Amino acid sequence: MAIASESTRQELPIILIRGFGGLDAADEKKQTYYGFNDGTVYPQRQGENYIYEGMVLKLMKSTWRYQDATNVIGYYDKPGTPREILDELKGFPKEFFFGDKVVVDPAMAAALRRNREPLRTLWVFRYYDLNDRSFAQYGVALKRLIELVRTLVTKRTGAPLPKVNIIAHSMGGLIVREAIQVAYKPGEAEKAINKVVTLGTPHKGIVFQRLRSLKWLPFIDAGEEIERFNPDRQADPKNPAGYTNLAKAFPLDRLLTVVGTNYRTFGVGPATLLNKLFSVDGEFGMNYNRSDGLVKIDSAQVPGAPRAYVHKCHGGEDSLITSREAFEIATRFFHGDIHARLRLVDAQISKGKDFLGKSEFFIGISLKPRGVDFELWHQSKAAENCYGPFNSDTLDDEKVAFDWIGADRKERVLYEGWLDSGQSPVGRDDLVMRLETYVGERDLFGVGFSDNIIHHDHCYIQARLKPTLRLAKHTGEKFIGAGQALTQTDDQTWLLPIEGPGFKATFGIQLSFVPEVGARVLV
Repeated sequence: MAIASESTRQELPIILIRGFGGLDAADEKKQTYYGFNDGTVYPQRQGENYIYEGMVLKLMKSTWRYQDATNVIGYYDKPGTPREILDELKGFPKEFFFGDKVVVDPAMAAALRRNREPLRTLWVFRYYDLNDRSFAQYGVALKRLIELVRTLVTKRTGAPLPKVNIIAHSMGGLIVREAIQVAYKPGEAEKAINKVVTLGTPHKGIVFQRLRSLKWLPFIDAGEEIERFNPDRQADPKNPAGYTNLAKAFPLDRLLTVVGTNYRTFGVGPATLLNKLFSVDGEFGMNYNRSDGLVKIDSAQVPGAPRAYVHKCHGGEDSLITSREAFEIATRFFHGDIHARLRLVDAQISKGKDFLGKSEFFIGISLKPRGVDFELWHQSKAAENCYGPFNSDTLDDEKVAFDWIGADRKERVLYEGWLDSGQSPVGRDDLVMRLETYVGERDLFGVGFSDNIIHHDHCYIQARLKPTLRLAKHTGEKFIGAGQALTQTDDQTWLLPIEGPGFKATFGIQLSFVPEVGARVLV
Protein backbone atom coordinates (compact mmCIF):
# COMPACT_ATOMS: atom_id res chain seq x y z
CA MET A 1 0.00 0.00 0.00
CA ALA A 2 2.40 2.66 -1.19
CA ILE A 3 1.38 6.31 -1.01
CA ALA A 4 2.64 8.43 -3.87
CA SER A 5 2.86 11.88 -2.30
CA GLU A 6 6.24 12.67 -0.79
CA SER A 7 6.56 13.68 2.83
CA THR A 8 9.23 13.40 5.49
CA ARG A 9 9.36 12.51 9.17
CA GLN A 10 12.47 14.58 9.88
CA GLU A 11 12.27 17.47 12.34
CA LEU A 12 11.02 20.60 10.61
CA PRO A 13 9.86 24.08 11.68
CA ILE A 14 6.41 23.98 13.30
CA ILE A 15 3.83 26.76 12.90
CA LEU A 16 1.00 27.02 15.46
CA ILE A 17 -2.31 28.66 14.52
CA ARG A 18 -5.07 29.36 17.03
CA GLY A 19 -8.83 29.42 16.46
CA PHE A 20 -11.62 31.97 16.42
CA GLY A 21 -11.04 34.88 18.79
CA GLY A 22 -14.62 36.08 19.09
CA LEU A 23 -16.21 39.31 17.95
CA ASP A 24 -13.46 41.36 19.58
CA ALA A 25 -9.95 39.88 19.40
CA ALA A 26 -8.31 42.49 21.65
CA ASP A 27 -7.68 39.95 24.42
CA GLU A 28 -6.16 37.48 21.94
CA LYS A 29 -3.66 40.11 20.79
CA LYS A 30 -2.46 40.40 24.40
CA GLN A 31 -1.71 36.67 24.63
CA THR A 32 1.96 36.00 24.08
CA TYR A 33 1.46 32.54 22.61
CA TYR A 34 -2.17 32.82 21.49
CA GLY A 35 -3.20 30.12 23.96
CA PHE A 36 -0.67 27.46 22.96
CA ASN A 37 1.04 27.86 26.34
CA ASP A 38 -2.03 26.53 28.20
CA GLY A 39 -1.88 22.95 29.42
CA THR A 40 -3.72 20.55 31.69
CA VAL A 41 -3.09 18.93 35.07
CA TYR A 42 -3.97 15.21 35.10
CA PRO A 43 -4.69 13.92 38.64
CA GLN A 44 -3.62 10.37 39.56
CA ARG A 45 -0.88 10.27 36.92
CA GLN A 46 2.81 9.77 37.65
CA GLY A 47 6.05 11.52 36.73
CA GLU A 48 6.08 13.72 33.65
CA ASN A 49 2.57 12.58 32.82
CA TYR A 50 1.13 14.41 35.82
CA ILE A 51 1.33 17.91 34.32
CA TYR A 52 1.09 18.70 30.63
CA GLU A 53 2.77 22.07 30.27
CA GLY A 54 1.19 23.12 27.00
CA MET A 55 2.25 22.82 23.37
CA VAL A 56 4.91 25.55 23.37
CA LEU A 57 6.79 24.54 26.50
CA LYS A 58 6.49 20.82 25.77
CA LEU A 59 8.11 21.29 22.34
CA MET A 60 10.78 23.58 23.79
CA LYS A 61 11.66 20.90 26.36
CA SER A 62 12.15 18.57 23.40
CA THR A 63 14.35 19.84 20.54
CA TRP A 64 12.52 22.92 19.28
CA ARG A 65 13.58 26.52 19.79
CA TYR A 66 10.78 29.02 20.14
CA GLN A 67 10.86 32.18 18.06
CA ASP A 68 9.00 34.79 20.10
CA ALA A 69 6.27 36.04 17.79
CA THR A 70 5.96 39.40 19.55
CA ASN A 71 9.58 40.18 18.74
CA VAL A 72 10.27 38.13 15.64
CA ILE A 73 7.22 38.87 13.53
CA GLY A 74 5.65 42.31 13.47
CA TYR A 75 2.23 42.57 11.89
CA TYR A 76 1.43 46.14 10.93
CA ASP A 77 -1.59 47.85 9.42
CA LYS A 78 0.32 49.56 6.64
CA PRO A 79 2.83 48.28 4.09
CA GLY A 80 6.44 49.43 4.21
CA THR A 81 9.87 48.66 5.66
CA PRO A 82 12.73 51.04 6.55
CA ARG A 83 15.07 50.81 3.60
CA GLU A 84 18.17 51.11 5.76
CA ILE A 85 17.45 47.65 7.15
CA LEU A 86 17.35 45.99 3.76
CA ASP A 87 21.13 45.90 3.50
CA GLU A 88 21.06 43.26 6.25
CA LEU A 89 18.58 41.17 4.26
CA LYS A 90 20.26 40.80 0.90
CA GLY A 91 19.07 37.69 -0.83
CA PHE A 92 15.64 37.68 0.80
CA PRO A 93 12.69 38.13 -1.58
CA LYS A 94 11.57 41.76 -1.41
CA GLU A 95 7.91 40.73 -1.32
CA PHE A 96 8.48 39.71 2.30
CA PHE A 97 8.74 43.41 3.14
CA PHE A 98 6.92 45.38 0.43
CA GLY A 99 3.66 45.39 -1.51
CA ASP A 100 1.36 44.25 1.27
CA LYS A 101 0.88 44.44 4.98
CA VAL A 102 4.20 43.72 6.62
CA VAL A 103 4.48 40.12 7.80
CA VAL A 104 8.16 40.16 8.77
CA ASP A 105 9.96 42.29 11.31
CA PRO A 106 13.07 42.98 9.18
CA ALA A 107 15.49 43.56 12.06
CA MET A 108 14.55 40.28 13.70
CA ALA A 109 14.61 38.50 10.34
CA ALA A 110 18.21 39.55 9.98
CA ALA A 111 18.97 38.15 13.45
CA LEU A 112 17.17 34.92 12.68
CA ARG A 113 19.39 34.44 9.68
CA ARG A 114 22.14 33.59 12.15
CA ASN A 115 20.03 31.04 14.03
CA ARG A 116 22.12 27.98 14.84
CA GLU A 117 19.20 25.54 14.65
CA PRO A 118 16.87 26.91 11.99
CA LEU A 119 15.11 23.60 11.31
CA ARG A 120 13.87 23.00 14.85
CA THR A 121 12.05 26.30 15.31
CA LEU A 122 8.57 26.96 16.62
CA TRP A 123 6.38 29.83 15.40
CA VAL A 124 3.00 31.26 16.40
CA PHE A 125 1.06 32.82 13.54
CA ARG A 126 -0.34 36.02 15.11
CA TYR A 127 -2.89 36.77 12.42
CA TYR A 128 -5.18 38.88 14.60
CA ASP A 129 -2.39 41.46 14.91
CA LEU A 130 -3.06 42.29 11.25
CA ASN A 131 -6.18 44.19 12.35
CA ASP A 132 -7.88 42.96 9.22
CA ARG A 133 -10.41 40.17 9.77
CA SER A 134 -10.26 38.93 6.23
CA PHE A 135 -9.59 35.30 5.30
CA ALA A 136 -7.93 36.41 2.08
CA GLN A 137 -5.47 38.48 4.13
CA TYR A 138 -4.96 35.63 6.60
CA GLY A 139 -4.12 33.21 3.79
CA VAL A 140 -1.64 35.57 2.14
CA ALA A 141 0.01 36.36 5.47
CA LEU A 142 0.35 32.69 6.40
CA LYS A 143 1.90 31.92 3.03
CA ARG A 144 4.42 34.73 3.54
CA LEU A 145 5.30 33.44 7.01
CA ILE A 146 5.81 29.91 5.65
CA GLU A 147 8.05 31.19 2.88
CA LEU A 148 10.03 33.36 5.32
CA VAL A 149 10.70 30.37 7.60
CA ARG A 150 11.78 28.24 4.64
CA THR A 151 14.05 31.00 3.32
CA LEU A 152 15.67 31.53 6.73
CA VAL A 153 16.61 27.86 6.90
CA THR A 154 18.07 27.91 3.39
CA LYS A 155 20.08 31.09 3.99
CA ARG A 156 21.52 29.65 7.19
CA THR A 157 22.27 26.11 6.00
CA GLY A 158 22.63 26.38 2.24
CA ALA A 159 20.29 23.41 1.90
CA PRO A 160 17.30 23.39 -0.48
CA LEU A 161 14.09 25.01 0.74
CA PRO A 162 12.62 22.79 3.48
CA LYS A 163 8.97 22.21 4.24
CA VAL A 164 7.13 23.16 7.44
CA ASN A 165 4.68 21.32 9.68
CA ILE A 166 1.53 23.03 10.96
CA ILE A 167 -0.72 22.51 14.00
CA ALA A 168 -3.97 24.48 13.83
CA HIS A 169 -6.85 24.68 16.29
CA SER A 170 -10.47 25.22 15.23
CA MET A 171 -10.76 28.12 12.75
CA GLY A 172 -6.98 28.02 12.39
CA GLY A 173 -7.44 24.94 10.21
CA LEU A 174 -9.69 26.91 7.89
CA ILE A 175 -6.96 29.55 7.63
CA VAL A 176 -4.48 26.83 6.65
CA ARG A 177 -6.87 25.67 3.95
CA GLU A 178 -7.25 29.26 2.74
CA ALA A 179 -3.48 29.43 2.26
CA ILE A 180 -3.29 25.98 0.66
CA GLN A 181 -6.32 26.29 -1.61
CA VAL A 182 -6.27 30.00 -2.50
CA ALA A 183 -3.06 31.85 -1.59
CA TYR A 184 -0.75 29.20 -3.07
CA LYS A 185 -0.91 28.44 -6.76
CA PRO A 186 -1.95 24.88 -7.71
CA GLY A 187 0.78 22.38 -6.84
CA GLU A 188 2.79 24.84 -4.69
CA ALA A 189 1.41 24.13 -1.23
CA GLU A 190 2.54 20.50 -1.06
CA LYS A 191 6.09 21.64 -1.87
CA ALA A 192 6.08 24.11 1.03
CA ILE A 193 4.03 22.26 3.67
CA ASN A 194 4.98 18.79 4.84
CA LYS A 195 2.03 17.84 7.09
CA VAL A 196 -0.90 19.55 8.79
CA VAL A 197 -2.69 18.60 12.02
CA THR A 198 -6.04 20.25 12.74
CA LEU A 199 -7.60 20.19 16.21
CA GLY A 200 -11.39 20.42 16.16
CA THR A 201 -11.47 22.37 12.89
CA PRO A 202 -15.02 22.72 11.47
CA HIS A 203 -13.96 21.56 8.00
CA LYS A 204 -17.62 20.99 7.06
CA GLY A 205 -18.87 23.97 9.04
CA ILE A 206 -20.93 24.23 12.23
CA VAL A 207 -24.42 22.79 11.79
CA PHE A 208 -26.34 25.41 13.74
CA GLN A 209 -24.82 28.18 11.62
CA ARG A 210 -27.91 27.74 9.49
CA LEU A 211 -29.68 29.77 12.21
CA ARG A 212 -27.60 32.82 11.40
CA SER A 213 -29.08 35.99 9.93
CA LEU A 214 -26.97 37.23 7.04
CA LYS A 215 -28.36 40.74 7.54
CA TRP A 216 -26.16 41.46 10.53
CA LEU A 217 -22.93 39.79 9.38
CA PRO A 218 -21.61 42.75 7.35
CA PHE A 219 -21.94 45.03 10.35
CA ILE A 220 -19.54 43.21 12.65
CA ASP A 221 -15.80 42.80 12.23
CA ALA A 222 -16.00 39.02 12.49
CA GLY A 223 -18.75 38.62 9.90
CA GLU A 224 -16.58 36.92 7.29
CA GLU A 225 -15.07 34.54 9.85
CA ILE A 226 -18.54 33.51 11.05
CA GLU A 227 -19.69 32.99 7.47
CA ARG A 228 -16.79 30.56 6.97
CA PHE A 229 -18.54 28.24 9.47
CA ASN A 230 -21.52 27.98 7.13
CA PRO A 231 -21.89 24.26 6.16
CA ASP A 232 -23.46 25.15 2.83
CA ARG A 233 -20.52 27.31 1.88
CA GLN A 234 -17.98 24.69 2.91
CA ALA A 235 -19.74 21.97 0.87
CA ASP A 236 -20.18 24.14 -2.23
CA PRO A 237 -18.04 22.62 -5.03
CA LYS A 238 -17.83 26.08 -6.62
CA ASN A 239 -16.10 27.45 -3.52
CA PRO A 240 -12.33 27.14 -4.12
CA ALA A 241 -11.72 27.20 -0.35
CA GLY A 242 -14.38 24.55 0.42
CA TYR A 243 -13.39 21.19 1.86
CA THR A 244 -14.58 19.37 -1.25
CA ASN A 245 -11.76 21.01 -3.23
CA LEU A 246 -8.95 20.40 -0.73
CA ALA A 247 -7.76 17.19 -2.40
CA LYS A 248 -7.03 19.14 -5.58
CA ALA A 249 -4.56 21.35 -3.72
CA PHE A 250 -2.93 19.11 -1.09
CA PRO A 251 -2.38 15.35 -0.55
CA LEU A 252 -5.00 14.26 1.96
CA ASP A 253 -2.76 11.60 3.53
CA ARG A 254 -0.65 14.52 4.84
CA LEU A 255 -3.58 16.05 6.75
CA LEU A 256 -4.55 14.58 10.14
CA THR A 257 -7.84 15.73 11.65
CA VAL A 258 -7.93 15.35 15.45
CA VAL A 259 -11.59 15.05 16.43
CA GLY A 260 -12.90 15.90 19.90
CA THR A 261 -15.82 13.91 21.34
CA ASN A 262 -16.47 15.23 24.87
CA TYR A 263 -19.31 17.72 24.54
CA ARG A 264 -20.13 17.39 28.25
CA THR A 265 -17.12 19.43 29.43
CA PHE A 266 -17.49 22.25 26.90
CA GLY A 267 -18.31 25.41 28.82
CA VAL A 268 -20.66 26.98 26.27
CA GLY A 269 -23.99 25.33 27.05
CA PRO A 270 -26.10 26.80 24.22
CA ALA A 271 -23.68 25.45 21.60
CA THR A 272 -23.92 21.96 23.07
CA LEU A 273 -27.72 22.09 23.03
CA LEU A 274 -27.83 23.35 19.44
CA ASN A 275 -25.54 20.54 18.31
CA LYS A 276 -28.00 18.06 19.73
CA LEU A 277 -30.95 19.78 18.05
CA PHE A 278 -29.23 19.93 14.66
CA SER A 279 -28.23 16.40 13.76
CA VAL A 280 -26.35 15.50 10.58
CA ASP A 281 -26.75 12.64 8.13
CA GLY A 282 -26.03 9.32 9.78
CA GLU A 283 -26.30 10.68 13.34
CA PHE A 284 -29.82 9.34 13.91
CA GLY A 285 -31.49 12.26 15.63
CA MET A 286 -31.54 13.75 19.12
CA ASN A 287 -30.61 10.50 20.87
CA TYR A 288 -27.01 11.49 20.17
CA ASN A 289 -24.72 14.47 20.56
CA ARG A 290 -21.70 13.45 18.53
CA SER A 291 -19.62 16.60 18.95
CA ASP A 292 -16.88 18.29 20.96
CA GLY A 293 -19.47 20.76 22.23
CA LEU A 294 -19.11 23.09 19.25
CA VAL A 295 -18.09 21.05 16.19
CA LYS A 296 -19.77 17.82 15.14
CA ILE A 297 -17.56 14.73 14.93
CA ASP A 298 -18.42 14.35 11.26
CA SER A 299 -17.77 18.04 10.55
CA ALA A 300 -14.27 17.94 12.08
CA GLN A 301 -13.14 15.42 9.43
CA VAL A 302 -12.24 15.66 5.77
CA PRO A 303 -13.31 12.70 3.61
CA GLY A 304 -10.18 10.90 2.47
CA ALA A 305 -7.91 12.28 5.23
CA PRO A 306 -6.81 10.36 8.36
CA ARG A 307 -8.43 11.15 11.67
CA ALA A 308 -7.91 10.55 15.39
CA TYR A 309 -10.60 10.54 18.08
CA VAL A 310 -9.77 12.26 21.39
CA HIS A 311 -12.22 12.42 24.28
CA LYS A 312 -11.77 16.16 24.85
CA CYS A 313 -13.99 19.18 24.31
CA HIS A 314 -13.44 21.93 21.75
CA GLY A 315 -11.78 24.61 23.88
CA GLY A 316 -11.14 25.85 27.39
CA GLU A 317 -9.75 23.72 30.20
CA ASP A 318 -8.75 20.12 29.41
CA SER A 319 -9.63 20.56 25.74
CA LEU A 320 -8.18 19.68 22.35
CA ILE A 321 -5.80 22.63 22.42
CA THR A 322 -4.63 22.05 26.03
CA SER A 323 -4.42 18.24 26.06
CA ARG A 324 -1.38 15.99 26.10
CA GLU A 325 -3.27 13.65 23.78
CA ALA A 326 -3.19 16.22 20.96
CA PHE A 327 0.57 16.67 21.40
CA GLU A 328 1.27 12.93 21.35
CA ILE A 329 -0.87 12.34 18.27
CA ALA A 330 0.51 15.32 16.33
CA THR A 331 4.19 14.58 16.98
CA ARG A 332 3.80 10.91 16.06
CA PHE A 333 2.08 11.94 12.83
CA PHE A 334 4.97 14.30 12.07
CA HIS A 335 7.88 12.07 13.12
CA GLY A 336 6.61 8.53 13.68
CA ASP A 337 8.48 5.74 11.91
CA ILE A 338 5.72 3.11 11.96
CA HIS A 339 2.33 3.33 10.31
CA ALA A 340 -0.32 1.10 11.92
CA ARG A 341 -3.61 -0.13 10.56
CA LEU A 342 -6.24 -2.16 12.43
CA ARG A 343 -9.27 -3.64 10.71
CA LEU A 344 -12.16 -5.91 11.61
CA VAL A 345 -11.79 -9.21 9.76
CA ASP A 346 -14.84 -10.98 11.19
CA ALA A 347 -17.18 -10.67 14.18
CA GLN A 348 -20.05 -12.47 15.88
CA ILE A 349 -22.28 -11.12 18.65
CA SER A 350 -23.96 -13.88 20.64
CA LYS A 351 -25.82 -12.01 23.40
CA GLY A 352 -27.64 -8.79 24.16
CA LYS A 353 -30.11 -8.78 21.29
CA ASP A 354 -33.48 -7.32 22.25
CA PHE A 355 -36.19 -9.38 20.57
CA LEU A 356 -39.00 -7.08 21.75
CA GLY A 357 -37.43 -3.92 20.37
CA LYS A 358 -35.02 -3.26 17.58
CA SER A 359 -31.42 -3.81 18.57
CA GLU A 360 -28.57 -1.78 17.16
CA PHE A 361 -24.93 -2.62 17.83
CA PHE A 362 -21.84 -0.45 18.17
CA ILE A 363 -18.12 -1.25 18.26
CA GLY A 364 -15.23 0.96 19.30
CA ILE A 365 -11.59 0.68 20.31
CA SER A 366 -9.08 2.68 22.32
CA LEU A 367 -5.27 2.57 21.91
CA LYS A 368 -2.59 3.62 24.39
CA PRO A 369 1.18 3.25 23.90
CA ARG A 370 3.41 1.92 26.65
CA GLY A 371 4.91 4.52 28.94
CA VAL A 372 2.36 7.26 28.23
CA ASP A 373 -0.95 7.44 30.07
CA PHE A 374 -2.68 9.09 27.13
CA GLU A 375 -4.64 7.43 24.38
CA LEU A 376 -3.81 7.98 20.72
CA TRP A 377 -7.37 6.93 19.81
CA HIS A 378 -10.51 6.77 21.94
CA GLN A 379 -13.96 5.33 21.29
CA SER A 380 -16.45 4.49 24.02
CA LYS A 381 -20.08 4.63 25.11
CA ALA A 382 -19.44 7.94 26.88
CA ALA A 383 -17.80 9.46 23.82
CA GLU A 384 -20.73 8.50 21.56
CA ASN A 385 -18.26 8.01 18.69
CA CYS A 386 -18.26 4.24 18.11
CA TYR A 387 -18.84 2.69 14.71
CA GLY A 388 -22.49 1.96 14.13
CA PRO A 389 -25.33 1.50 14.48
CA PHE A 390 -25.29 -2.02 13.02
CA ASN A 391 -28.38 -4.12 12.61
CA SER A 392 -26.39 -7.27 11.82
CA ASP A 393 -24.87 -9.28 14.66
CA THR A 394 -21.82 -9.83 12.40
CA LEU A 395 -21.19 -6.06 12.10
CA ASP A 396 -21.08 -6.13 8.31
CA ASP A 397 -23.84 -3.67 7.38
CA GLU A 398 -23.09 -1.99 4.08
CA LYS A 399 -24.38 1.38 5.32
CA VAL A 400 -21.71 1.81 8.03
CA ALA A 401 -18.49 3.48 6.93
CA PHE A 402 -15.32 2.53 8.81
CA ASP A 403 -12.23 3.81 7.06
CA TRP A 404 -11.05 7.24 5.92
CA ILE A 405 -9.03 6.22 2.86
CA GLY A 406 -11.98 5.33 0.64
CA ALA A 407 -11.05 1.66 0.41
CA ASP A 408 -13.49 -1.19 -0.01
CA ARG A 409 -16.05 -1.08 2.82
CA LYS A 410 -15.52 -4.79 3.38
CA GLU A 411 -12.08 -4.03 4.82
CA ARG A 412 -13.75 -2.41 7.86
CA VAL A 413 -10.77 -0.33 8.99
CA LEU A 414 -11.08 0.48 12.70
CA TYR A 415 -7.93 2.55 13.17
CA GLU A 416 -5.12 4.06 11.19
CA GLY A 417 -2.31 5.99 12.87
CA TRP A 418 1.39 6.53 13.46
CA LEU A 419 3.75 5.19 16.13
CA ASP A 420 7.29 6.10 17.12
CA SER A 421 9.73 3.31 17.99
CA GLY A 422 12.04 5.97 19.42
CA GLN A 423 9.64 6.26 22.37
CA SER A 424 10.47 2.71 23.50
CA PRO A 425 12.36 2.36 26.80
CA VAL A 426 16.15 2.32 26.57
CA GLY A 427 17.41 -1.11 25.61
CA ARG A 428 14.07 -2.31 24.21
CA ASP A 429 13.51 -3.08 20.55
CA ASP A 430 9.75 -3.47 20.75
CA LEU A 431 6.51 -1.51 20.80
CA VAL A 432 3.62 -2.23 23.16
CA MET A 433 0.07 -0.93 22.76
CA ARG A 434 -2.91 -1.46 25.04
CA LEU A 435 -5.96 -2.26 22.93
CA GLU A 436 -9.35 -1.78 24.58
CA THR A 437 -12.42 -3.15 22.79
CA TYR A 438 -16.00 -2.06 23.48
CA VAL A 439 -19.17 -3.57 21.98
CA GLY A 440 -22.58 -2.27 23.02
CA GLU A 441 -26.25 -2.65 22.12
CA ARG A 442 -29.04 -0.10 22.03
CA ASP A 443 -32.78 -0.49 21.58
CA LEU A 444 -33.69 1.83 18.71
CA PHE A 445 -36.96 2.73 20.46
CA GLY A 446 -35.20 3.65 23.67
CA VAL A 447 -33.19 6.72 24.60
CA GLY A 448 -29.45 6.79 25.05
CA PHE A 449 -26.40 5.59 23.22
CA SER A 450 -26.33 2.03 24.55
CA ASP A 451 -28.50 -0.09 26.79
CA ASN A 452 -26.36 -3.21 27.15
CA ILE A 453 -22.62 -3.76 27.33
CA ILE A 454 -21.96 -6.88 25.30
CA HIS A 455 -18.16 -6.90 25.53
CA HIS A 456 -15.61 -4.63 27.21
CA ASP A 457 -12.06 -5.90 27.67
CA HIS A 458 -8.45 -5.12 26.84
CA CYS A 459 -5.23 -6.83 25.87
CA TYR A 460 -1.66 -5.80 25.04
CA ILE A 461 -0.08 -6.09 21.62
CA GLN A 462 3.69 -6.41 21.58
CA ALA A 463 5.56 -5.85 18.32
CA ARG A 464 9.17 -7.05 18.37
CA LEU A 465 11.01 -5.11 15.67
CA LYS A 466 14.31 -7.03 15.50
CA PRO A 467 15.68 -9.14 13.91
CA THR A 468 12.36 -9.53 12.10
CA LEU A 469 8.91 -8.21 12.88
CA ARG A 470 6.92 -10.45 15.25
CA LEU A 471 3.63 -9.73 17.01
CA ALA A 472 2.23 -11.28 20.18
CA LYS A 473 -0.84 -10.82 22.37
CA HIS A 474 -0.54 -10.50 26.17
CA THR A 475 -3.28 -10.39 28.77
CA GLY A 476 -1.04 -9.05 31.54
CA GLU A 477 1.26 -6.04 31.86
CA LYS A 478 4.51 -7.89 32.66
CA PHE A 479 5.08 -9.18 29.12
CA ILE A 480 6.85 -12.21 30.56
CA GLY A 481 7.44 -14.95 28.02
CA ALA A 482 6.55 -15.01 24.39
CA GLY A 483 2.82 -14.40 24.85
CA GLN A 484 0.33 -15.64 22.27
CA ALA A 485 2.12 -15.38 18.94
CA LEU A 486 0.01 -13.93 16.14
CA THR A 487 -0.06 -15.55 12.75
CA GLN A 488 0.53 -13.66 9.53
CA THR A 489 -1.48 -14.04 6.33
CA ASP A 490 -0.27 -13.84 2.75
CA ASP A 491 -1.20 -10.14 2.56
CA GLN A 492 1.06 -9.49 5.58
CA THR A 493 -1.78 -9.02 8.03
CA TRP A 494 -1.31 -10.25 11.60
CA LEU A 495 -4.48 -11.93 12.93
CA LEU A 496 -5.51 -10.98 16.47
CA PRO A 497 -8.27 -13.06 18.15
CA ILE A 498 -10.67 -11.16 20.44
CA GLU A 499 -13.12 -13.23 22.48
CA GLY A 500 -15.48 -12.81 25.42
CA PRO A 501 -18.75 -14.28 26.74
CA GLY A 502 -20.90 -12.39 24.23
CA PHE A 503 -18.49 -11.44 21.45
CA LYS A 504 -15.96 -13.15 19.25
CA ALA A 505 -13.93 -11.46 16.52
CA THR A 506 -10.71 -11.41 14.56
CA PHE A 507 -8.81 -8.16 14.11
CA GLY A 508 -6.19 -7.69 11.41
CA ILE A 509 -3.03 -5.68 12.17
CA GLN A 510 -0.79 -4.20 9.47
CA LEU A 511 2.45 -2.37 10.31
CA SER A 512 4.51 -0.36 7.82
CA PHE A 513 7.91 1.24 8.36
CA VAL A 514 7.95 4.91 7.35
CA PRO A 515 11.21 5.85 5.57
CA GLU A 516 12.99 9.11 6.39
CA VAL A 517 11.78 10.70 3.18
CA GLY A 518 9.19 9.49 0.68
CA ALA A 519 6.29 7.10 0.49
CA ARG A 520 5.34 4.50 3.07
CA VAL A 521 6.57 1.01 2.30
CA LEU A 522 4.73 -2.05 3.60
CA VAL A 523 6.85 -4.40 5.71
